Amino acid sequence: MKLLKVDTIQQVLEKMEHHFGDIKLDVELMNIEECVGRTAAEDVYSDYHIPDFNRSTVDGYAIVASDTFGVNDSIPVFIDVIGQVEMGKSTDIVISKGKTAYVPTGGMVPPGADAMIMIEHIEEMDSRTIAAYASTAPGENIIKVGDDVTKGDKLIHKGKLIRPQDVGVLTAAGIRQISVFEKPRTAVISTGDEIADPFGNLQFGEVRDINTYTISAMLEEMGAAVTVKSVIKDEYELLKSAVEAALGNNHIIIISGGSSVGTKDVTAKVIDAMGEPGVFVHGMAVKPGKPTIVGKAKGKALFGLPGHPVSAIIVFKVLIGHYIAKLMERENFKFQIPAICSVNVHSSPGKETFQMVELQRVEKGYIAVPLYGKSGAISLVSRAQGYIRIPQNTEGINKGESVMVELL
Repeated sequence: MKLLKVDTIQQVLEKMEHHFGDIKLDVELMNIEECVGRTAAEDVYSDYHIPDFNRSTVDGYAIVASDTFGVNDSIPVFIDVIGQVEMGKSTDIVISKGKTAYVPTGGMVPPGADAMIMIEHIEEMDSRTIAAYASTAPGENIIKVGDDVTKGDKLIHKGKLIRPQDVGVLTAAGIRQISVFEKPRTAVISTGDEIADPFGNLQFGEVRDINTYTISAMLEEMGAAVTVKSVIKDEYELLKSAVEAALGNNHIIIISGGSSVGTKDVTAKVIDAMGEPGVFVHGMAVKPGKPTIVGKAKGKALFGLPGHPVSAIIVFKVLIGHYIAKLMERENFKFQIPAICSVNVHSSPGKETFQMVELQRVEKGYIAVPLYGKSGAISLVSRAQGYIRIPQNTEGINKGESVMVELL
């Protein structure tokens, strides 16, 4: 039997960097209300101060703070009311010592005032006088010009995943459109004579198509566009035709299944047939996921994932997720939390081992409880909250050892 010549994960990532470095995404200008889930393609700066006037954060009265120094419930100070500020309008009122004006929450604080006293801390004596019963410090209950954002501040940096709160910041700065990377177009092709429609009636010996749906969902979660979802029999010509068609309009082609070296495993042959350089990785020193394929043809990235769902998901997280983040120049962050391993976990000799775990909350943090099952057991991933990575050429993890859990 032909054996796979395996690379470490780091070696695979370095080869991907070398071969995929010239693959780029186009940039498109988009209205901000359509940008959630997209990735910023440039830095975005504010043209304005936010706020651009001194704004009250409470309902109350604009004052000179020193008028209230030493004031308390027993010793109030009386201040003359000279007007009120209307919401959403500028004011020509000027506050000086011994004078005040009513300002609603969000209203403009008149010039001369350096504090707002909350309405709860005053008593209206008559239409022209209030009694203040609390001492107020300069700057209290006021958000000043530029306190939130100063003109020229960077609001969004290139590579940032746009969230609803980012839309709020852009709106506050009056920014209607920003440049975002186009969605990486991706084709997902599953191979196997046994793969069947997951929602139909199965013949004995068939298995439901898990990988097409799972991988497509992971791609969409990352912000990619899935243009093709198909299942192909284990036949060279059928797979070759499907991949040739997908190459025309996609940045990435993912083939699930057929990545090993059996007689019906044709993924590597098909990728090589697409053009140079063809397959440059066939075998990765990882468990699960050893029979992984990475190639390039016609300026497109091609991945051959193992057919077993757990293996396919792990390889996606380690390679394809990493590549998509890099393609969009996105912050390549990982969600990790520390935990204590509940039992001894043995590694697989010569491979980096990925161990699925369930997290249990305890008083001082989390316990990582290993979940065991074959790489074809999709319920393993559904039950797991994350996985721990055991480096290559280490014996494993001891019970009670601190570990970092990468969240799924």
